[in-house]
Amino acid sequence: MINLGEKHENLDQKVYSILKDLIIERKLLPGQKIPQEKLARDLGISRTPLISALKFLEQEKLVESLPRRGFFVRLFSKAEMVSIFELREVLEGLAARRAAYKITDRQIVELNRFFQHFAKQKNISDYKGYAREDRRFHNFVIEIGAKEFLKSILLTTNIISFSYQVLHAEGLVRLPNETIKEHLAVIEAIKNRDSEAAEELMRQHFKKSLIYLKREINGEGKGNLAAPVPINKASLMKGGMRVNNK
Repeated sequence: MINLGEKHENLDQKVYSILKDLIIERKLLPGQKIPQEKLARDLGISRTPLISALKFLEQEKLVESLPRRGFFVRLFSKAEMVSIFELREVLEGLAARRAAYKITDRQIVELNRFFQHFAKQKNISDYKGYAREDRRFHNFVIEIGAKEFLKSILLTTNIISFSYQVLHAEGLVRLPNETIKEHLAVIEAIKNRDSEAAEELMRQHFKKSLIYLKREINGEGKGNLAAPVPINKASLMKGGMRVNNK
C-alpha cells in the first residue's frame, strides 16, 4: 500500500504517474474498469486527485469515461492499433536514426545489456519478462534519440502499444522468438553508429507487426501471436553491415 495522503505537493502528478505505471505494467488491463474507491483507499488519498489524474489519462487516450459507469482502461481496436503502429514506424525510425548519431560510449555499454538473457535462449517462453525488456529498450532509444516533442508523442503511443489487448501474450503482437532478432539487429546498428541502418531496421521491425495486425483485421489471423513475417533481407544490408539472423 502506498500512502500519498500526507504528500500534497504535486499530488495529482504523482497519482497520474502511478496509474500510468499500472497500465504499462498491465496491472490494469485494456477494457478493465478502474476501481476508484479501492485505489483511493490503497493510495491513502481522496477521490479528488484520483479523478484529476484519470482526466489527464483520458486526454492522452489511455482511459475513457462512460456515463454512469466510471473510468475504464481504453480498449483499442485492431484498426486503431494499425494507425498507432504506422505512427511508431515513422517516428521511432527517426528516433533510432538520431540515437545512432548521438549515442555515447557509456550509453552503448547500457544498450549492450538489452535482451542478452533472451538472446541465449532457443525458445523464449517468458513473455512477461520479454515484454518488460521490450518496453525498456524502446524507451531507451526514445530517450537518446527523440527531442522533447517527439518524445512526448512516442511515449504515449508506446504505452498504448504495450497495453495491447492480447492478454495471454502480455501485450506482445508477435512471437519473441521472431522479434529478438530484430531487436538485436537494431542494437547492432545503433552501436555501430550507422544511422541509416538503425532507422531502416527499426522501421522493418514495425512494418512486420503492421502486416500481422492487418492480417487479423482481414480475418486471416487466428487470434494468437503472429507466425513469422518474411523479412526484407535486402533492406537489412545497409552501410556495409550484415545483420546476423542465425
